[in-house]
Formats: sequence, C-alpha cells, structure tokens
Amino acid sequence: MNHEQQINELYDIVFNLIKELEGFKKTNAQLQNEIILLSQENQLLKQKLEKYRTPKNSGNSSKPPSSDLPKLQKTQSLRTPSGKKPGGQPGHEGTTLKMTNAPDTIQKHSPNYCTCCGEDLSHYQAHFIGHRQVIDIPPIKPIVTEHQLFEVHCRCGHNNKASYPKGVVTPVSYGPGVQSLVSYLSVRQYLPVERITELLSSLYGLMLSTGGVCYLLEKVKQKALPVYETIRQIVANGKVTGADETGVNINGKNYWAWTFQNTIATYIAIHQSRGKKAIDHIMPEGFENNILVTDCWPAYFKDNAAGHQLCTAHLLRELKFFTQKYPEDTWSPRFSELITSAIHERKKDELSPQKSREITQTFLELIKEPVNQKIKELITFQKRMVKYSGYVFAFLDNPNIPPDNNSSERAIRNFKIKLKVSNFFKSPAGSETYAVIRSVIDTAIKNQQNPYEVTRLIAILPATE
Repeated sequence: MNHEQQINELYDIVFNLIKELEGFKKTNAQLQNEIILLSQENQLLKQKLEKYRTPKNSGNSSKPPSSDLPKLQKTQSLRTPSGKKPGGQPGHEGTTLKMTNAPDTIQKHSPNYCTCCGEDLSHYQAHFIGHRQVIDIPPIKPIVTEHQLFEVHCRCGHNNKASYPKGVVTPVSYGPGVQSLVSYLSVRQYLPVERITELLSSLYGLMLSTGGVCYLLEKVKQKALPVYETIRQIVANGKVTGADETGVNINGKNYWAWTFQNTIATYIAIHQSRGKKAIDHIMPEGFENNILVTDCWPAYFKDNAAGHQLCTAHLLRELKFFTQKYPEDTWSPRFSELITSAIHERKKDELSPQKSREITQTFLELIKEPVNQKIKELITFQKRMVKYSGYVFAFLDNPNIPPDNNSSERAIRNFKIKLKVSNFFKSPAGSETYAVIRSVIDTAIKNQQNPYEVTRLIAILPATE
C-alpha cells in the first residue's frame, strides 16, 4: 500500500468517526429530552402520590363521609379528651319506663280456689298485693266518614240545600290524618314512596298508589306555603343567620338545596344556581341587618351583609389536614390551638374584652408570619385568612354569634339523608315539596313542638283547590 492509499484510508476512518460522532450527539440530545420529560412526569406523579399519602377525608376537611375511600381511618372528631368516664355523668337524670297513674284498662286477677284444699274462694275478701302495666298499641283501623247532603223545602217556597264541609271537595278523599302521616313518614322519617304505600297497606289496609302519596304530599305543601313564607321572613328579619348549601340530584340533573336558619327557624329552598343569583332569589331582602355565619364560599361575601363569621369547624378540619400532611410545620397546630382556646374562652360565663383583644392580636400576628413557601396549600390558606381576617373571631365580641356553622350543616344534611334513602328526587316539584314541609318540621323541632302534630295541624287547614 503506497502513501496515497494510506492517506485515503485514514480519511475514510476519520469521516466514519465524524459521522458516528454526529449520530451519538443526536442520540444524546434525544436522551436528554427524554430525561427532561421523565423528570417532569416523575415530579407530577410525586405530587399526585402526595395526595394519597395524606388524603383529604371527612375527618380533616369539609368533604362528606360518603366521599371517603374504603379502608380509610374512621372519621376523627375535632373534640379532645375531657378526662371524664364514658356514659352518664354524676347528677345526670336517667330515664326509664314509668307507670301511668290513669291506665285505660284495669284487669283484676284473684285466685278462684285454694291451691291447697281446693275450696271455692269467690266469696272471700281479696287483698291488693301488687300491680304491673303493659303498654301496647291496639289494632289500627281507618275510620270512613260519609257526608250526606239533604235539602229542605220551606213553606215560603225556597229550597234549602246543605253544603259539604270545607276540604271535602271530591267524592272520595283522604283526610288530614292520612295526609299528615304521609308527610311525616316521607319528610321526617325519610321513607321512599314505595315503602310508604307498603306501610299504609300493611298497618292500616289503605291501598294508596305511589301517585296518591305524591298527591297528598303536594296537598300538604300547598297548605303549608303561608307558614313557609312566615318562616322565611323570621329568618330574614333576624340578627344572626347561618347559611349552607348542598348539591341535589333531581332526575339526573344537579340542583342546589340552600338553607338559611337561626335559633328559632329553619328555611330550606331549592335553586338551580350555587351563586349569588340563588341568594338574591331566595332572600331578596338581603342581609343588611344580619350577621352571616358560613363557610368561605364566595357567594356569601358578595351580599351586603352586616357582618360575617367564618365557620371555625371548617377551619379546624383544614388545619388538621395540614398538620397530618406536613408534621414538620408548626404554624397549623398553633393556629388550631388558638381557635380551640378561643372557643373554650367563649364558653365561659364572662369573656373579658381584654382577653378577646389578646386572642385577636395573636391571630393577626400569626397570619403575618411567613409560612413554608414549599407548601402551596398552606400559602393559599394563609392568604384566605388574611382576606377574611375580620370574620374569624367575630364570635368573641357578640354572644349571639355561634363560632361554627354546625346548625346549618345539620339542617341541610337532612336533604342528603333523603337522597341516600330515596336515591334521587324525580322532579323539581318533588324536591320543593320536601323543602317546604321540612322547613316547617325543623322549625317546629327548634321550638320544642311535636313534628307529627305540626304536620297534622297543617293538614287540617282547608284544601286550596
């Protein structure tokens, strides 16, 4: 091989090496891009996995218990141990089955003959030695009342015809007793329509159809509308109002059940919106003279209310979640302890203005503290507390303001229970019927009235048709 051939061979080797190097560079660039993509995906998966390591549930957030995943820890109460033993405490009055002083029936039992010699004892004087009572329900049978009309001819020539009583408007109808029982079973006891028809058939021999049950519910609703409006006005004219809302499945479509309530009245309404549009429709008077006790849903703060109080139970659940998820953080447990101690101070007979100012000042200093900038959820929560700083401890200065919105949550929970039992409402009219009658019943309970008796008094009112 001459010198020129050697040079050409070296050129080929160098050319191939350069070409191979270019391929390596291209492969390396592709690998670098893949590394970047994989790193981004890995970071995203870590963030998603973090949610499952400390999931939000009904114990550490405002999520309902029905949304908890299987095999999660049971709902944890926000209450701390009191140190007392379980059960009734000393001084607590227990209840037991008591005898009545006026029994409906008395059965006397005396021996007829001597168990020793067999002598007839019917002529001997019997001496009372004891008594026991049995409480039972007699066989229930519907009472059918027939109203017959007559006419009388006066000697003056005028023909006088009697009239049916008010409420007797059809050839055959169900009276107030059936109407009130159906309303009570459906609204207060959450029974589905089919089970109500079965119960009435089994216990009373009344063969109502499902359509008949719905008709009676609508009838009671119409009679209750004046009372329903009175309840709304009582709430609107109050000084402190709790509010809450929840989704309602109506024939597959999502509506919202709203509640506005105070210590003596509960008003529940249905609306398609979850925004301020619904509040304006339900309470057109607004809340200029009302302190609104709510969660942080923005719609409540768009109304020109006299003031606000944030639900501290919601705040404590959020803080509990942060404490569980980020155990190294000290800001959340300190804030939680501040709210808890403030509630305990409020429960005392007298809360001094100085103590109230100390709690408020500690809170204002706390929300100004820098929190861990890596915890975005906590940063968002702190910003919300800064925004609503005047609404966290309003309950300290006004004994009429509750520190939480638990009463509203209890009022609106009845809708969720009804949904779980009956699956869903089939029409907006059916959900409105439930809202009207439920408002009347809950208001009656708040005023220590018998809910069934209240539905009976409503059913006695004259029919509107």
